[in-house]
Formats: sequence, structure tokens, C-alpha cells
Amino acid sequence: MSQDVAIIGGGATGCAAAYFLKGAGVDKVCVIEPDPTYAKASTPVATGGCRRLFGLPENIRMSQFSIGFFKDFAAHVAVDGYAPDVQWRERGYLFVVGPRHAAALEKNYQLEKELGVNVELMDRGAIAARYPWMRTDDLAAGVLSPEDGWLDPNSVLQGLRKKAQALGVEFIRDRVVGLATSRGKVTGMELAAGAHIRADAVVNAAGCWSGSIAKLAGMDLPVNPMRRFEHYVEIAAELPPMPLIKDPDRLVIRPEGKGYSVGLVKSDEPRGFNWDVDPAWFQDVVWPACAERIPAFEALKLRREWAGLYDENELDGNMILGNWPGKLDNFFVACGFSGHGLMHAPAVGRALAELIVKGRFESIDLSRMGYQRVIDRAPYPETGII
Repeated sequence: MSQDVAIIGGGATGCAAAYFLKGAGVDKVCVIEPDPTYAKASTPVATGGCRRLFGLPENIRMSQFSIGFFKDFAAHVAVDGYAPDVQWRERGYLFVVGPRHAAALEKNYQLEKELGVNVELMDRGAIAARYPWMRTDDLAAGVLSPEDGWLDPNSVLQGLRKKAQALGVEFIRDRVVGLATSRGKVTGMELAAGAHIRADAVVNAAGCWSGSIAKLAGMDLPVNPMRRFEHYVEIAAELPPMPLIKDPDRLVIRPEGKGYSVGLVKSDEPRGFNWDVDPAWFQDVVWPACAERIPAFEALKLRREWAGLYDENELDGNMILGNWPGKLDNFFVACGFSGHGLMHAPAVGRALAELIVKGRFESIDLSRMGYQRVIDRAPYPETGII
């Protein structure tokens, strides 16, 4: 089988890449995805948050494009007049920090303003006055981005997938088990069922499996799966409408239906493929953190909890996007999103299409996110609160 572009991984990033490649005029595009139910995929269990609050211009610009895309999602992905409702909720993001991070937050705020983001910087008094139900005595500053929000991840995934199929993208239910290379290029792929695919360009968008896929071509990626827990809770008290809140301890709270979605990243979580839920993490860490930040959460009721995986970039927590120049010129990786994959999927899909079709970034210069920094061991970390 011969393809112009073969994409390994059918999550949000892979489907977005397929969508934009077809839009750029690429004829034969296929997506290789072993599980169309996405039972172990990261996209369907993502938090769904989309924000412009970052410290790197690339991340801010990617969010600006992607959020605009999501807000007009139905127009982009409609098939025969139908498109899923991604349930965009523009309720804002609020980052609050203690004295140790106040200078960094203000620096990020200045960059965000320069790039046209609608943001508001608040001191502790302003935060306390606006959100009297939140504990603020340990805070120094906060930044509110009222035009940010969240959406339904699975609707995004299914909308992109169905649109790509309608555009002629072939979805192959199989797993890549071998990559053949010659003279600086990937020349062929072997699938578990025995088929072979030749492609002019190959995209590795396999998420937590991207490291093992890259190894098949002799490429080392510092990307590992990291378990992250999410919890849905309800409280008896009625709080006013609130933005998504992220506090100094990396606690995240946002409204969800009748209750709230809450989570706290466990940075020292052992790496590996583990989807088991650890009840003690909620009981001993997340619940106390919720109650400490918002006293009304002391009497919460846990209704549901689940685990998903980040494709964590151990070098700097930022995505790796691009090829291995001079070594694997036609093998493009898009991985290591470390929790930002869904929110940036449209921008990454567009960037991949530009790289493959035009040979360069045209809309946003993402060259600093490339693989060269991995080779050089030169981190390009996100200085925002992530």
C-alpha cells in the first residue's frame, strides 16, 4: 500500500493533522490507529481546558488559533450539515499564586497582553473581593483570562475523525510494529496484521506510545506515560459562577454540570502504562487541597474518578514537533504535550501540514519546539504555571 502521508495515532493530534493535510491538498492520507474505541487513549479522558495563560509565545499563539478553531468547530467539521457540539464553555481561567511565583506570573501577564490576550492582573485584595468564597490569605497575585474555557474532548475527537474520513482519509485499524529506514528516510512501515505501507512522509502522533514508535526508527524521545487522576465531585453549597482555578499547589477546580471537576497533578508519579485509580490520592491529597482553597468543598461528595495518561516530555514539559534533520527527514514527531495536546491539536495539525507540504512553518514559527533541542539537551521550558 502506498500513501502520501501516513499518520501513526488517531487521537486528537493525529486526526487534526489528517484534516489539515487534506485541506492543504494532500491526496492520499491514512491514519493508523489500533483501537477505534479509544479505550486507553488520552483524548477522551482529558480535562478539556483551553487557555492562553502561558509564558512562551509559541504556546500562547497556538492557543489563540486553537481556541478560535474550537469556537467555530461546527463550521470546520460539519459533514452533511451535522457536526458535534463541543460544548464550549467560556467561563475563564484564573491562575492564583503565592509570593514565590508572583514575579513570574506578572512577567507572563505582560507577554500575554503584548500578544493580544484579554487578561487581568489582580492582587490579593482584588481576588478576595471578587471571589469571597475562596481562601486568599496565602496568595500574592492572580491572572484572569475571561475568554478561555473548556469543552468536551470526545466531541472534538469524533468531530475531527469523521470530518477527516469525509475528506477521504483512510483509517486503518492496526498497529505499527516495524519501521524500515534508508538514506535518512523512513521507507516503509510494517503492521501487526502483516501489511506493509510505503509513504512519502510519516507522522508519529502516537501520544504515550510515541517513544516506542520512534525507537523503531532509531530515534530517542524523552517521552513517557504519566498517570493523572481526575475526579468529579458535588457540593451542597451553591457557589456563584466561577472560572477554572489553578492554585500554587497545582490544584485545578472547574465547574462541570451540577458539580465540579477537580484534579491535582502528582509530578513524581512513576512513569508507565497504568490506568488504575488510587483512591488514597483523592482522600489524602486532593480533597484536603480543595477544602483548603474553597472551604465549601469540605463537605463534597465524590461521584466519579478516573485515570488518564500524559505523554510527558521529561526534558522540559513542552511538545516535540518536527523531524530529525539529516537523519530522518520525512519522519515527523508530534508528541510530549505533557497535558496540552488537546488544547493545541488544531494548531499542531496545521503546523504539521505546513511542514510536510511547504517544508517550513508559515503560520506560527515553532522551530524552537523541534527535535534539535532534544539532541542538544537544551530545554525550552514553559515558564507559566503548568
